Amino acid sequence: MKTFEMRRRIDGLVYVFERRTGTGRAAVYERSDGEVRVTFDPRFGWSIRRETGELLGRVWDTLPEDQGDQPTLGLWVSCKGDKAYAYDLVEVSPG
Repeated sequence: MKTFEMRRRIDGLVYVFERRTGTGRAAVYERSDGEVRVTFDPRFGWSIRRETGELLGRVWDTLPEDQGDQPTLGLWVSCKGDKAYAYDLVEVSPG
């Protein structure tokens, strides 16, 4: 099973995401606390959303049509209220 870490650049905070359902661009990766998910959206590409659909973050520098069948590694940006954060998405070995 694929596992990813979202590592916040400013302070090193880490969120862990694991694939819960689906394959390819239909896959859903859920954060370990279950509050948000990484899914593919044709308009934004791989993005972080609440279950309500609220957009919280996305890949920064790769267009959706250039993104593959799993979340794009590298720079992501999130926005919460009036704060924005830069993260690095990295693939990690489960276990």
